[in-house]
Amino acid sequence: MNKRNFIKSLGIGSVAMMQPGIATRSFAHEKKAGEVARKVQHRVWINPNHKDAADDVRKLYKTYKEAGIGVIYFEDDSPMHFKIAKELGIEAHRWFWTMNRNDKNLMATQPGCYSQSKTGASCATNPPYVDYYRFLCPNQPGTLKYLKEQVKEIVSKDYVDGLHLDYIRFVDVILPVNLWKKYGIDQSRELPQYDFCYCQTCRDKYKSIYGVDPMDMEHPDQSPSWRKFRYDSITNIVSNLSRLAHQHKKPITAAVFPTPEIAKRIVRQDWVNWPMDGICPMIYHGFYNEGVRWIGDAVAEGVNALSGKFPLYAGLFLPDFKNVGEIKEGVKLALDNGAAGVSIFGQLTPEVLGVLRETV
Repeated sequence: MNKRNFIKSLGIGSVAMMQPGIATRSFAHEKKAGEVARKVQHRVWINPNHKDAADDVRKLYKTYKEAGIGVIYFEDDSPMHFKIAKELGIEAHRWFWTMNRNDKNLMATQPGCYSQSKTGASCATNPPYVDYYRFLCPNQPGTLKYLKEQVKEIVSKDYVDGLHLDYIRFVDVILPVNLWKKYGIDQSRELPQYDFCYCQTCRDKYKSIYGVDPMDMEHPDQSPSWRKFRYDSITNIVSNLSRLAHQHKKPITAAVFPTPEIAKRIVRQDWVNWPMDGICPMIYHGFYNEGVRWIGDAVAEGVNALSGKFPLYAGLFLPDFKNVGEIKEGVKLALDNGAAGVSIFGQLTPEVLGVLRETV
């Protein structure tokens, strides 16, 4: 099941994702005297349809290029789609599900690679929330070996321009509040069946550093060191995959949770400290019961935390917007608060492309 089907299963609607790309300037009327115009990039996430005709793809991607989309993140491998994008001056990156691997062969041959909840349930046999939530444990030796093999195969292809990581995190210990009703869950506190990973490898590794087994803690969810251990465990995976991508001279980016604070708190994701070439926080305001204005707050938090380490592209979820006017407001808030562009998850209508064209 791909990401669009996941969001559809949450009752939010089907989508096609959009991400950072090319551009030339920010909103001209917002530029202050003496300020150098910031280059704006927009990108798009899509799952290529292998039945598409080449001429139709070329016409479509031409409209993307004209709207300032300089990178497409492809969820599946399709040489035809990748090469046409490249012909038009759009970079073709492979969108890679990282820690969430619904790989039947891996589950059968190496079930120990999969993450385990505090209640002892393995993602290989008892996935939380939805059936395909099969998250790996970042500390199992087999996990890194497996992921490096997958990534090496991707970045070795000459028509692949870059690597884009998705699901590079632990299972959501707390879902965005707008999804609680969907699952009939009150997650106003961390629940053990959604708290990962407590496999013996993680416990032993943590104990070797801090001298205590997290299972022996009265309130492990309140332990700063246990949280940091898990942040660092994901960061280690990212660092290894980043080195591999860069060895092949390919840039690496990631789709992450909306702000540094939210990412660390609910999926143990410390993306501010990752060795990235760009980051795409999914600032889906409706998921958090926030209005459009929150997009600016979230972007500002991320940009300030990064301190210029790498560019941030604000992920906007189109079904959360009531009309094109709100989309325009969301894009403007993102750029005004320091985003290098936007990543739009949703249908790229002519109206949406028009909004993007105004920014480049």
